[in-house]
Amino acid sequence: MRRFVSRIIKPWLALAATAAMVGATQQGCSKDASTSAKAPEAQAPAAAAAPEKRENGVRVVELAVTEKGYEPSPVNLKKGEPVKLVVTRKTDHTCATEVVMDGYDINTPLPLNQPVEIAFTPKESGKLVYGCAMGKMISGVFMVD
Repeated sequence: MRRFVSRIIKPWLALAATAAMVGATQQGCSKDASTSAKAPEAQAPAAAAAPEKRENGVRVVELAVTEKGYEPSPVNLKKGEPVKLVVTRKTDHTCATEVVMDGYDINTPLPLNQPVEIAFTPKESGKLVYGCAMGKMISGVFMVD
C-alpha cells in the first residue's frame, strides 16, 4: 500500500497543488480571460458616438474603469486635435489602477473614485491602444482619424 501511495497518489497531489497555485497567481485582473484573449477589434462594436464635450477648444472624453474594463471603448478621436481625458476608476476589482499609453509618456495612477485628467494630442491615424501596466491586459482603444 505504501508503494501505491508514493508512486500514484503523491504525483497527483503535486499536480493538483501546482494547478491551484497557477490559478491563484493568474487572477491579477478581474477581466474575464475569455474576453481579454480576443483581439480588441473583436471585442468592441463600432466606436462610441457619445456627444462631444469641449472646453476652450479641447475635446473632453470621459472614461470609467469598471469591472468590464475601460468604458466606453473604442472612442473616435482626430489626429492633431488636443484631447483631455477624464478617467474615473469606479472599482477596486481590477488591475487597471492606472492608464498607460505608449508613445505619449503617459503612465498615470487612477485613485479610486477620483476623476483624473490626462491631456494629450493624437499624433498618428489608426488604432491607439491604452491600458493597465500589466501589459495592457485590461485595455481600451481610440480610433484616430
